[in-house]
Amino acid sequence: MLKKIFSRDRQASQAFILFTVFLDVLGIGLIIPVLPVLIGQFTTTPDEQALWYGLLAASYGVIQFFCTPLLGALSDRYGRRPLLLVSIFGLGCSFVVHGLATSLVALFLVRIVSGGTAATFAVANAYMADITQPEQRGKAFGMLGAAFGMGFIFGPMMGGFLGDMDVRLPFFVAAGLALLNWLYGYFVLPESLPLERRSAFSFKRANPFSALLYLAKLKGIGGLISVFALSVFAQFILQTTFVLYTQFRFGWGPKDNGIALFIVGLVGVIVQGGLQSRLLKFFGETKLVLIGLSSGTIAFALYGVVDAGWMMYCVIFANFLSFATGPALQSIVSKAVDPKEQGLTQGSLTAINSVAIIFAPLLGTTILSRVSHLPAHDWRLGASFYLCSLLQGAALLMAYVHFRHNKVVTTELPVK
Repeated sequence: MLKKIFSRDRQASQAFILFTVFLDVLGIGLIIPVLPVLIGQFTTTPDEQALWYGLLAASYGVIQFFCTPLLGALSDRYGRRPLLLVSIFGLGCSFVVHGLATSLVALFLVRIVSGGTAATFAVANAYMADITQPEQRGKAFGMLGAAFGMGFIFGPMMGGFLGDMDVRLPFFVAAGLALLNWLYGYFVLPESLPLERRSAFSFKRANPFSALLYLAKLKGIGGLISVFALSVFAQFILQTTFVLYTQFRFGWGPKDNGIALFIVGLVGVIVQGGLQSRLLKFFGETKLVLIGLSSGTIAFALYGVVDAGWMMYCVIFANFLSFATGPALQSIVSKAVDPKEQGLTQGSLTAINSVAIIFAPLLGTTILSRVSHLPAHDWRLGASFYLCSLLQGAALLMAYVHFRHNKVVTTELPVK
């Protein structure tokens, strides 16, 4: 009887975490099509717009890099619930300030503050690991990926349409959603990490450099950290240059980019929410990682050479297997660590994202600014995507070598 009750509680907690990720990504997705446009109100040339966009994205990543391992480790010590609530509330407040910003300096400062609220996804991943059996971890992370994708289905599209009315309106809508999510969590969310499974906090272990070193030393999977990092780096170059690239190449506005990102989110949900478990069962985690990386390598190159907007949609659909790569990699890493260190581990993985957020926008937007003067039909406009293809190809090669010489190790005990 108690087992059934606990099972129902676990299902309710899982549903909340999925809803939390969905609402947070929905809010973030709302501002993606309009943030470059808002920056454009304070700049005079396309290359200046691209460079400032990269700088704002990088400033967010710097703070996120230092904060997420710290917050993940704090969640290992004090529980997931308080860290989630603080992060969600901070995110909502930052959206309000975005909408009220009247200068590039104000936008720069609020992006720095926003980076400090980056615990949501790292702690949500740790929460999911707390309540999920190790053998079900790949499917669970696929569900989180699907919730993430659902946010990107509706967020950018809504942001594009709202941004057509007023470029600042999506920021206030995003703030309302985040604060609504905070209220929901305050009254509904239970704690997932019991006292006996918590670990002592240490600044030495929680700083981002030690956290990354910790990941690199994990038995049997340390080599995959470089694969994860290269793949994430390529993804962030794509994400931070996509809107500006399609504006320069196809003349797309917020609505057009909102629709395109809607398609990206839709494909992600179909794969991670509906097909992930079947793909894992059919291919296994290692083969699925290799196939997804192969698909991404080809797709990045195609993004750079297509010369018509409708072709971008074809590439997005054809690249569907790459959406299964991230959850499969996360599952391999998660199953290799002690249950008491899931927060630190997920925070460390997010720290890798943060490093990518620092350097990928700076590199991607710098490359894009250098070619922004070229005619719309010039294939060199896709230079940033060609770099993404090279990075993804390097990740594929490293993953292949790693899997040939290492077996995936599981150190976790089953969830009771």
